[in-house]
Amino acid sequence: MSTENEGTAVPPAPSAPPVPVDAPAAPAPEGQAAQGPGPYGQESQGQPAHGQGAPGDAAHHGVSSSAPDPSWPPPPPPTSPYGDGGSGSGGGWGSSYQQPAPKSGRGRGGLAAALLVAALVAGGMGGGLGYTLAKNNDDNSGSTTVSASSSGGDVKRDPGTVAGVAAKALPSTVTIEAESTNGEGGTGTGFVFDKQGHIVTNNHVVAGAVDGGKLTATFPSGKKYDAEVVGHAQGYDVAVIKLKNAPSDLKPLTLGDSDKVAVGDATIAIGAPFGLSDTVTTGIISAKNRPVASSDGSGSQASYMSALQTDASINPGNSGGPLLDAQGNVIGINSAIQSTGNGGFGTGQSGSIGLGFAIPINQAEYVAQELIKTGKPVYAKIGASVSLDDSSDGAQITDQGAGGAAPVEPGGPAAKAGLKPGDVITKLDDRVIDSGPTLIGEIWTHQPGDKVTITYERGGKQHTAEVTLGSRIGDN
Repeated sequence: MSTENEGTAVPPAPSAPPVPVDAPAAPAPEGQAAQGPGPYGQESQGQPAHGQGAPGDAAHHGVSSSAPDPSWPPPPPPTSPYGDGGSGSGGGWGSSYQQPAPKSGRGRGGLAAALLVAALVAGGMGGGLGYTLAKNNDDNSGSTTVSASSSGGDVKRDPGTVAGVAAKALPSTVTIEAESTNGEGGTGTGFVFDKQGHIVTNNHVVAGAVDGGKLTATFPSGKKYDAEVVGHAQGYDVAVIKLKNAPSDLKPLTLGDSDKVAVGDATIAIGAPFGLSDTVTTGIISAKNRPVASSDGSGSQASYMSALQTDASINPGNSGGPLLDAQGNVIGINSAIQSTGNGGFGTGQSGSIGLGFAIPINQAEYVAQELIKTGKPVYAKIGASVSLDDSSDGAQITDQGAGGAAPVEPGGPAAKAGLKPGDVITKLDDRVIDSGPTLIGEIWTHQPGDKVTITYERGGKQHTAEVTLGSRIGDN
């Protein structure tokens, strides 16, 4: 499946969470997003993507899940730029990129889902919408004026209705404007995480303002606050910012349980699509555990997620905003979309086609808490390098590790479990693994210290092993 920026099936992710590294610059114009799953919000142009780039030929060298390595984050599969960027409009991150056509044939047991490559949905600075205004003729000849009745009665909006949920959640969402030191910027969304002024959003929304840039957060009431980045995680595509001089009456949104979400559950998304702040859209959960690799197409690292899929309308500018359930609980962070072609309204960005992806809140909450505590992300790992080849057979441990490192980290989780180069990992607990990137996304839904069951093939025979996940601190 493809997400907002996905044009086709996304390349598989490394089985072990590789160490994020800068991927080679992509040819896409500045501000344009790769055509794979991408952030839902309008983000600043030129912001780093979350993709992991493997050194040299990822398919041959693999990615190491142990110590951080510059080649760790494998780059998303080559695709065309997300969008033209629109002359003078600042290319949009939400532009879709053309993914390679999905491989024919069914995945393992017909159950393996193709990894989606989505583009981060971000709106670049200067990317204004083009409006066509219809001119009304004032020829009132022959017209008749009819007085409307004022006895329609009061409109009742119960707490459980979309209007009721929106009325309660909107005051706790913000429109984020990020500007880098070179003046480039964009717009995204965030929501109140606690009463101390922490706001959770996507990494790609604020990445451009991390090193000396400028951040502001504006509430629906019109109150604007300067903010600073507390911590950000490229691999997870999660960031936490903090309001300066935060008000004392902040109301954090209630966090739900993304593990209990079911396909068909109602969803409500809040964001600033194309800069239109405080926009509310609705839909359902279309699928769960969708393997997605997203990038903004700027050549920076990609992020991997086992995402919640929704058909709620999500467009550039929705990135970082909350995905709510019918009770108003946050179940995810809108982060990427699958899209086709370029968008209209005078921009080069693509819009929603009903394929949106959100980071499950259970994972995002853990990441946000770690960022608030230490300012750095913590990733679970198995300590092995896996092939990044597009495959439906599983995640194969490579013969050579990234950057010349051992393919299986000595004394690491995989080594202790008896895994060796050439082994093909096909399942992690009950999740089918069809590629390296898919394995990374699944591993990152866990925390260091968690015990998982790895199913793998060696010499044509199937084996299982219990693995206690290790940890890696930081993106680099």
